[in-house]
Amino acid sequence: MLKTTLLHPEILRVCARAGHHSKILIADGNYPAASKIGPRAELISLQLMPGVPTVAQVLHAILSEVPIDVFNTMGIDETDEYASQDDPPVWHEYRQILKEHGSTRQLQPIKKWDFYDAVSSEDHVLTIQTADQALWANLLLSVGVRTPE
Repeated sequence: MLKTTLLHPEILRVCARAGHHSKILIADGNYPAASKIGPRAELISLQLMPGVPTVAQVLHAILSEVPIDVFNTMGIDETDEYASQDDPPVWHEYRQILKEHGSTRQLQPIKKWDFYDAVSSEDHVLTIQTADQALWANLLLSVGVRTPE
């Protein structure tokens, strides 16, 4: 049994092989993971039941093991029927998680259709599909570097 926070063997395998600038998508339950995926990316489906797990829970696990340089949220297209004027509540949760993990990075929204294009990148190595029901919960992470301790 591992002593790390992240235990999923396939997620650990892909993260261990990822390098600087590799992209990891933590997708909510509504994300079209089978069709909006990079040509080299692996898809891991974690949906246990509606709402379990959430993107935030997976983010905690990833941040416990992988340095992340960029946190892209799926930005809200004002013409989308699910658009809101304010940041989605889940983004506030993400900001709190970043603080808890000592990150000073900011969430960087990418408009919905541009987000799909970013996921289609050659650098996209992993999509983790959650069962999160929160709107606008998708996170595209760019792997950072391991620095000397």
